[in-house]
Amino acid sequence: MAPDSRGTTPGTRPGVRILVVGGGYVGMYTALRLQRKLKQRLRSGDAEIVVVTPEPYMTYQPFLPEAAAGSISPRHVVVPLRRVLDHCTIVIGEAERIDHAKRTATVTTLATAEDGTGALEIGYDEIVIAPGAVSRTLPIPGLADFGIGFKTVEEAIGLRNHVIEQMDIASATRDPAIRDAALTFVFVGGGYAGVEALAELEDMARYTARYYHNIKPTDLRWILVEASDRILPEVGEAMGRYAVGELRGRSVDVRLETRLETCEDRVAVLSDGSRFPTRTLVWTAGVKPSPLLAATDLPLTERGRLRCTATLAVERMPHAWAAGDAAAVPDLTVAEPGRETAPNAQHAVRQAKVLADNVLATLDGRPLTEYRHTHAGSVASLGLHKGVAHVYGRKLKGYPAWLMHRTYHLSRVPTFNRKARVLAEWTLAGLFKREIVSLGSLEHPRAEFELAAGGGPVAPQCPGTLPRPATSPDPSTPPRPSTPRGAGTPPAAGTSPGDAIRPGDSTPPGDGISPPPGTDGRPEDPPGGRPPRTPR
Repeated sequence: MAPDSRGTTPGTRPGVRILVVGGGYVGMYTALRLQRKLKQRLRSGDAEIVVVTPEPYMTYQPFLPEAAAGSISPRHVVVPLRRVLDHCTIVIGEAERIDHAKRTATVTTLATAEDGTGALEIGYDEIVIAPGAVSRTLPIPGLADFGIGFKTVEEAIGLRNHVIEQMDIASATRDPAIRDAALTFVFVGGGYAGVEALAELEDMARYTARYYHNIKPTDLRWILVEASDRILPEVGEAMGRYAVGELRGRSVDVRLETRLETCEDRVAVLSDGSRFPTRTLVWTAGVKPSPLLAATDLPLTERGRLRCTATLAVERMPHAWAAGDAAAVPDLTVAEPGRETAPNAQHAVRQAKVLADNVLATLDGRPLTEYRHTHAGSVASLGLHKGVAHVYGRKLKGYPAWLMHRTYHLSRVPTFNRKARVLAEWTLAGLFKREIVSLGSLEHPRAEFELAAGGGPVAPQCPGTLPRPATSPDPSTPPRPSTPRGAGTPPAAGTSPGDAIRPGDSTPPGDGISPPPGTDGRPEDPPGGRPPRTPR
């Protein structure tokens, strides 16, 4: 029985309902394993799996930097949940509250504001809480207005369009100050997201510069700001130093033990006193647990994560389970008491398997299994044919590390369909030249029609950044897509200087500004000309 607008309560429906909150690593892999193991029960109606997620797809975040660089098509970075979880009920919406005492979850959907019936009350027998994490921002002046995130496929593609468009602006402007600001790119955060995004985009922009008559690769300025004394701590100190040397060898200005103080008026001011006028400031400096966790009656740690046992059950809360970014899971592989597993993708995927098996064991009355996994190591890409790796004690750099990075993630991306498509794209990319097209107009697809219909162009907004939704969200929470997804927060996995996790869900923050409308002289154009491009 699928949930309806009236909701359901435990005990009024046949079979057992397993509610999975979140469609990221933990949510998708847990539901997928449960779907396989409960196939007969699902067909007979003795069991039901309901997945609540703000997006109808799971994003394979390790491929976001390559999607931004144009090496992989954006649609191949995501996995459609309805296709993979074809025996589950997929509810596109946001979980606002969880009342485990009553075994109900309050969910808002795309239709909540339309039908006037209010939020869904979805009852459950077992619940898996995996909403992921959201961006952790700081009260830095100007950050909410001009910062750009890097946690979703929308942000990755928006950032690619933005970088190429800045090169277009620099090529066309007669103002040296505008040119310098357009060609200055500041990235804050030296974890996986920041380093890989910067490295891939720098590689792409350097290649793209050859097609501009008045821009040389040396004209572009790339700055990486990291508050600690090293980058990529997951790959070890030695490989972190190598990564710094590799980036600096490509003229990337790596600032260690440095913080961003302000970015008001599109000027990045660092703690060492440096000032950089820039139209591009990418924030990848950490994540925090989803705010949904605070809207539950479940026990939390001081850092806002769910207190869990080694079996991935929430402490003292039968029938509640959690893993990934949302869960504080004891690490049984170390002797140090109180140590928790790192909230990264490597643990999340493996925890999902154990979690699903333990849910099944609970239903069948069997003993539970404790999660135990020794960290295998980490790999990171530094652009095409460049990388670093520290796997099972072995250190690799350069081309071998890059090849290991691609091989590992190709083996981990879900479904054979996605594996084949990604491999085909990599093969074709090796035979043909890079794509250097910016499709920034996709962010306002109705602009031309609105102007033709007399509605006028898209309203001007703030310059130098990507478009943001019409409403101003809480600066501590990533903006949602322009289509409302409810009041909750999307599952996402991000990265921070100390975590081996990856970026997770929101649309690109920032605003664009529309120049005065021009005309191409076509008689069918309305007065004022065609809708303008929106430089950022």
